[in-house]
Amino acid sequence: FAGDPRFNFILLDKNVGKRKAQIVAIRRSSGDLVLNVDSDTTLASDVVAKLALKMQDPAVGAAMGQLVASNRGDTWLTRLIDMEYWLACNEERAAQARFGAVMCCCGPCAMYRRSALLLLLDQYETQLFRGKPSDFGEDRHLTILMLKAGLRTEYVPDAIAATIVPDRLGPYLRQQLRWARSTFRDTLLALRLLPSLDRYLTLDVVGQNLGPLLLALSVLAGLAQFVLTATVPWSAVVMIASMTIIRCSVSAFRARQLRFLGFSLHTFINVFLLLPLKAYALCTLS
Repeated sequence: FAGDPRFNFILLDKNVGKRKAQIVAIRRSSGDLVLNVDSDTTLASDVVAKLALKMQDPAVGAAMGQLVASNRGDTWLTRLIDMEYWLACNEERAAQARFGAVMCCCGPCAMYRRSALLLLLDQYETQLFRGKPSDFGEDRHLTILMLKAGLRTEYVPDAIAATIVPDRLGPYLRQQLRWARSTFRDTLLALRLLPSLDRYLTLDVVGQNLGPLLLALSVLAGLAQFVLTATVPWSAVVMIASMTIIRCSVSAFRARQLRFLGFSLHTFINVFLLLPLKAYALCTLS
């Protein structure tokens, strides 16, 4: 496409990170809408049209599409992540969108109103955390800036974007570490925003941050009981197993796909890997 006059490729002298590269492109753009797409993402042919249709409402500042794993069939992990993405999009984001406030428009496929972006770019570029320039969590922070500006953020489930997901635990855990730090840090920024949004969003944000903490306390209490009394904490085991089965069954019914029953395996990853990782993320936010 280099010779096509409709395209303008910007080559930077060095890797300055996603945030600064975004800002350079946005400032040199001219359209009413800006579409952010990650380099490992393939869009369905109608994604731009469907997102642009949602953006016809001037009160909407950003809209994201539904993410699926393009390499879903590669490993057991990619299959789990594909289901994780479906749940994140069609439960969490879909619920938030009913109140006009998707809390994070994901980077693989997110459309923004350029006029609003230009007003927010200085805040976006100069974001600091504990006195240091911020170099992660771009998508969540930009979404929160849109909400703080009084604009709605939306989810379009039939705008499908296929993205490559980690196929091994190491890269997956590194990705989750970045996301956990971003969630904790930007939740602090969103607290002052919550009173202006629907009360459901307060419940949602509190639940997302307290849920892992309460689960971690349950697991630690169970381990302490086992070590100190040599008895199995059956009440905790049964409760976690019951909640897992209920959630996966509801998801399988809503998606009309039995494969979501297999998402119960993700509970082991969550309890034994992601909970310790989130604790580490909380201790290393800087």
